[in-house]
Amino acid sequence: MRLPILSAIALIAAPAAAQQQRAPFVVAETGQGFAHLDDAVNAVRDGTATILIAPGTYRECTVQTGGRITFKAVQPGTAIFESQTCEEKAAFVLRGRGSAVDGIVFRGFSVPDGNGAGIRIEMGDLTVTNSMFLDSQEGILGGGHETVRRITIDHTTFAGLGQCETENCSHAIYLAVDGDVVVTNSRFERGTGGHYVKLRARRVTITGNSFDDSRGNKTNYMIDLSEGGTGLIAGNTFVQGSRKENSSALIVVAAEGRTYPSTGLRIEGNTATMAPGAPGNPAFVADFTGQLGTLGQNDLGPGIRIFERRR
Repeated sequence: MRLPILSAIALIAAPAAAQQQRAPFVVAETGQGFAHLDDAVNAVRDGTATILIAPGTYRECTVQTGGRITFKAVQPGTAIFESQTCEEKAAFVLRGRGSAVDGIVFRGFSVPDGNGAGIRIEMGDLTVTNSMFLDSQEGILGGGHETVRRITIDHTTFAGLGQCETENCSHAIYLAVDGDVVVTNSRFERGTGGHYVKLRARRVTITGNSFDDSRGNKTNYMIDLSEGGTGLIAGNTFVQGSRKENSSALIVVAAEGRTYPSTGLRIEGNTATMAPGAPGNPAFVADFTGQLGTLGQNDLGPGIRIFERRR
């Protein structure tokens, strides 16, 4: 019996559609599925697209060289990238026109220069939400290019990150942006060296975060605004740990330079305490600029000084 032409086409198309549906990486706008993330990224070219990532543990990486791409876990927390880096940099090396990462877990990254990261942002703005960066040399690293004007990180966890065993330290977050860096509603814990947040940025918004250093080891500052900067640090909770490499301060402004003015930087509404056994007498804020005025009201536990002017 000869099948009608339309029926025959349907029978041929059905297996292909089923296979595409099972693909772990799907371009949402076209429905096209791919076995590997880098193939999906290359298919977007310089367009705008969302790549949906199925639950699973992936030992692969990608380099985005164009377009605006959102990397989105179908179920937040179930798409896990581990170990594999591209260009000896990161799992996601991003140098398109813009990028977003939503609901993805990054863990276990290490490279010879000590900067193995979940994300390396090299071009374009970046938004990261509902994600996790675990047990690596670095969480998110990058910036420095004129196209990187704004980086936003929200509802994201950073744990087991940082090191100072190589020539240059690495950190949970290390970004250089001649624009805005926004870090909100996120959690930092179990640092293994370096700073929790190190920024070279013109403006910062760091609000509603938890910095729990009680299980940290060889850590330094909670927040390091290395070259100054203005903006708002508010509503955060800090716990200073006992196993510090540098316990002198929690927040430090312009220790490495005064590239950006710090006049008007507001630090207020934060809570800071000391974990049992933590070295006493750190400054909550250490300022190298001489530009900071009176700090706002902050709730500081015993053994923490409010402010120190440094040169």
